[in-house]
Amino acid sequence: MNTVGGMRSLTWRPLTSADAQTSADLLNAIEAADQIGEYYTAEDTLTELIDPYADLERASLAVFDGDVMVGYMKVRHKPSAEEVHRVTLDGGVHPSYRRRGVGTALVEAGISAAKVVHALHHPTLRLAVDVHKAEKIAGVPELMRSRGFVPARYYQRMEHPLDPLGEVQAGLPIEAWSEQNDEDFRFVRNEAYADHWGTVPMPADLWQNKITNQTFRPEVSFLLRDADGEPAGLLVTMHWEADTEATGIRDAHFMVVGTRPEYRRRGVASALISRALRAAAEQGYDQASLQVDSENAAEVFEKAGFVPKMRYVRWALEA
Repeated sequence: MNTVGGMRSLTWRPLTSADAQTSADLLNAIEAADQIGEYYTAEDTLTELIDPYADLERASLAVFDGDVMVGYMKVRHKPSAEEVHRVTLDGGVHPSYRRRGVGTALVEAGISAAKVVHALHHPTLRLAVDVHKAEKIAGVPELMRSRGFVPARYYQRMEHPLDPLGEVQAGLPIEAWSEQNDEDFRFVRNEAYADHWGTVPMPADLWQNKITNQTFRPEVSFLLRDADGEPAGLLVTMHWEADTEATGIRDAHFMVVGTRPEYRRRGVASALISRALRAAAEQGYDQASLQVDSENAAEVFEKAGFVPKMRYVRWALEA
């Protein structure tokens, strides 16, 4: 569509995979204003645009001023769900175009799009729309509340300097990721996160898109097995080159840390964290980071030396 309300100079259309570079440009302009430490290359945004559970035609919208993208929204549905289908609504507006109604229009379009994909994939379940944003971003709480969203969960970004480090914990066998044990990694992730709020099993196509993509660092990703060789826990590390280029800091981001329920409280997570911190230091990273649900296991990471740096809010709308 060409106009929304009084914003007649702007063009509105669904996102496509050809928008990778202009999406990255927009996200980096947003980062310059919000300063939450997230930078993008076109390769990074392309990965998100080709997400197998992002229906760009039905559930995305980009806003252009000429050839420049100045806002966007996209909705991701879940491959599976029980009782409640929690879709994720993501979006942003260029700092120079804020407070003109663009963000409100995008959120409203996102809620409508969420209902469309929900009806296609999980029509018999209840629908919830989730928005995950850093708490410090100005204007987000007001916009979310004005559309009926409420805070549902809080998360912490935590960081750990990598010099100096202690000795790696000895104990159960730990092995690095390989093509041969990739399915064991995915299996443990799905078992470990089965009882986590808002998560569902990752099928192979989503695992490949979200985990083993260009940001995945197999040399800092580990699987721990029990004495019988059964996989018990995992730690997956990601790294964004755009972040290092912008900040000069090489960050090893522990994207997934999980233990199968029957192996919890046996030191599995602590052993994996210890091994990954040492490996990251040996690989020349400056720090490690992660984002953790404030109600789940933050204590484990604090004991390992991670320090809270920024809080995120998961806003939810029962639609």
